[in-house]
Amino acid sequence: MIALGSDHAGLPLKREIIALLEEMNLPFKDFGTDTPDSCDYAVFAKRAAEAVASGECERGILCCGTGIGISIAANKVRGIRCAACSDCFSAKMSRVHNDANMLAMGARVVGPELGRMIAEFFLTTPFEGGRHQRRIDQIAAIERGEALE
Repeated sequence: MIALGSDHAGLPLKREIIALLEEMNLPFKDFGTDTPDSCDYAVFAKRAAEAVASGECERGILCCGTGIGISIAANKVRGIRCAACSDCFSAKMSRVHNDANMLAMGARVVGPELGRMIAEFFLTTPFEGGRHQRRIDQIAAIERGEALE
């Protein structure tokens, strides 16, 4: 299950991502918005991120104007590693090295086709594990307020 969220600026890109998920036969849950009326991205980032953090959804994709604000909001939820990506290589590496569980994109930064490609890389690339797991564990320790060695 893929969690989705966007503000009004990200709505057109989110609609493209919904079409992609349907083509890939991947189930999703849309946490809003579904209207072009001005709204606050943090509300929808929190809803989608909590669904990923709780295990209700495996991963999440968020869209706003730049992808930056919505990613910052999502990353405030413990257990979320949301990467704001504007290119396919970054999306791929966010999975391979960082085990990112959420992707954020900016509808004003990437066009519909590039956004679909970035999302597909994010959705189909596995985490490499190995030496990268230690770093993911360190990120979790920071969230818990623990010292790093």
